[in-house]
Amino acid sequence: MPIYEYRCGACGVAKEHLQKLSDAPVAACPACGSADYRKQLSAAGFQLKGSGWYATDFKGGSSSTSSSTPSAGGHSCGAGCGCD
Repeated sequence: MPIYEYRCGACGVAKEHLQKLSDAPVAACPACGSADYRKQLSAAGFQLKGSGWYATDFKGGSSSTSSSTPSAGGHSCGAGCGCD
């Protein structure tokens, strides 16, 4: 279930509510009872847990495809890139 952030325009209290997607928005401020209690836009918060690719892949060590010598053009990003 998502967590929604609300803020009261009357008293300024901010609070988070755990609601189902199908639940109606909270209509009244729990602190003052005002009807000026609005849902806020916020960034989605989630955590990646477990031993997925983000924890194990591309971490340290040497790769057989990498090269330490510059490619054509005398720089490491490749010929025709425009970084000269």
